[in-house]
Amino acid sequence: MSGGRRAATRVADRGSATVWSAMAAGALCVVFSAVLALGQAVAARHRAGGAADLAALAAADLALRGQEDACDTARRVARAQHAELVGCSVRGEIAEVTARARFGPYAPAVRSRAGPPGAWPPPDRPPGE
Repeated sequence: MSGGRRAATRVADRGSATVWSAMAAGALCVVFSAVLALGQAVAARHRAGGAADLAALAAADLALRGQEDACDTARRVARAQHAELVGCSVRGEIAEVTARARFGPYAPAVRSRAGPPGAWPPPDRPPGE
């Protein structure tokens, strides 16, 4: 009698490994998609940060020529880094820029400031602001 019960149990369990394998594969696909999305977000942030840093350095280099020349140069540098310049301001020798880079569905904007050492805060801003 026990042999009949074992045979019935085996027949009822047939195909359950396929269901568990399909569920595990689906879960792995979800985790893999999340990791890819996080990777795209990090790559976009790094691209925007690099573009903002280089654009700020370029603008600070030309800060004494005026804001228009400095920001035009910063815009060209950001474009060369596959980013767009969102904001640019020059106060004295300090240049502050904001760059945005698109990578996939993400478009983070990063702000960067550059100038000679000891030049911050600018003369028109009190310390701590």
